[in-house]
Amino acid sequence: MASREPLGYVIDNSTPTRVRFVATDPPPPGDFVLVGEGEGVLALVEAVGTRSVSMSALSGVYEPSIVARLSRMSNDVFFECVAEVVGVYRDGALVLPRRPPLPGEPVYRAPDELLSEIFGGSEPYKVRLGVLAARPTVPVYIDVNKLVTRHLAILAVTGAGKSNTVAVIADRLVRIGGTVVILDFHGEYVGSDIGGGVNVVEPLLNPRSLSLSELLVLLGIEPHYYHQERVLRRAYERAIADPSGPFLERLLKAVESLRGKEEPRAVAAVANKVEALVEKYGDVLRDDVPDVISRLRPGRANVIDLGRLDEDAADVVVSHVLRRLLAERKRRVMTGHGFPSPVMVFVEEAHILAPRDRSTLSKYWMARVAREGRKFGVGLAIVSQRPKVIDQDILSQMNSKIVLRIVEPSDQRYVREASELLSEELAQNLSALNTGEAVVLGPIVPVPVIVRVDKYWGRKGGADPDVVSEWLSMREERARAAEAVAELAELARSG
Repeated sequence: MASREPLGYVIDNSTPTRVRFVATDPPPPGDFVLVGEGEGVLALVEAVGTRSVSMSALSGVYEPSIVARLSRMSNDVFFECVAEVVGVYRDGALVLPRRPPLPGEPVYRAPDELLSEIFGGSEPYKVRLGVLAARPTVPVYIDVNKLVTRHLAILAVTGAGKSNTVAVIADRLVRIGGTVVILDFHGEYVGSDIGGGVNVVEPLLNPRSLSLSELLVLLGIEPHYYHQERVLRRAYERAIADPSGPFLERLLKAVESLRGKEEPRAVAAVANKVEALVEKYGDVLRDDVPDVISRLRPGRANVIDLGRLDEDAADVVVSHVLRRLLAERKRRVMTGHGFPSPVMVFVEEAHILAPRDRSTLSKYWMARVAREGRKFGVGLAIVSQRPKVIDQDILSQMNSKIVLRIVEPSDQRYVREASELLSEELAQNLSALNTGEAVVLGPIVPVPVIVRVDKYWGRKGGADPDVVSEWLSMREERARAAEAVAELAELARSG
């Protein structure tokens, strides 16, 4: 199974889970090796460092001329590598060894055939994500059932490939018959052809379907505004009971009817806030809009365009969608009625909607979906470029993670704390990943792996604009306009 020539040899201080070996021609981080003879122990290379025999013997000597002479010595440099043991591949499963490898045991390059068997798969139960970053000939597939039932976090700095990763996964889920909802904060996917063409859903809500909690957020009634909350609660009950006329008008009328029965300043404040709500969100809250769930199309990528909403309105829309989806999927499982298809929901800008330092409705419902969604076929994928700002409880419940380039050490530490599968050595590779490369870990893959995510070649927004081209185009237009004006002036003079 292994290649004939060893890459290197095991050295001391190895353990059953971590192998240290030396090599003269090392594999890159992210590659896989086999340790020992026979079937061998598979290990993921996490770190590679250089060593010098001469400089090790002359520890502390760094005089430039001496270093220069030592560097010209042949066969003086070797590489020390650290690899995490992932197990012995036997009968389609990886089994961890009980003893550490012995010093001097050979280390071989793992063959492509073995890696293709471990990371391969076929639709519909697995979909392709990309290839091994260190082995472009080895495809990597992810487990669809575990993607939906165990949830996912896609994390990276801006420009590292988050949107492309979302597009690749969403497209392949839809093409096997899956239903996807993308809560699109910046309108990146509105014009895309994910899955053959997206179903764009306007962020319109029927105010009659809003919960009291959602109204409290939209009206800006904070938890410690006890009198205002009481006024709204009583008015809400009256407005719901009265089916005639637009809901917000009925709500305002119900608030006004409480004058002299509740605290006067609270009644006045709530009345003002309802009037302001009508003015601010009148184009989002409409009585003629059907329930948002009825506007989602099973077997399609449904893009809810949040681009024109402020953060409070986006919070309400996202929480409302999650609440209604979970309720309808529960109803489907329990009664046979409700939303007919399991669904994977991608939440962009998760650090805004589920921040660690304050409560939001979206955070509450994202946590509910993370806890309960697996039983009812509602999967959650959170997407963010600021991991350390996301609520850690929610991040830790995203059992699978696709982590593209992350530069800031505090973000790396935060991701490590939220994932027991991300080792310190593997986390150190996050800042060195190229665009589109990612550490993938969790139930969706057999073992942690560094993947080059496929390029989504369909139409998709989210790419950086070509600023220079736009400026040049504008300059050319100005030049043509100036030339036309000059020609008209010349004609006027000659006429």
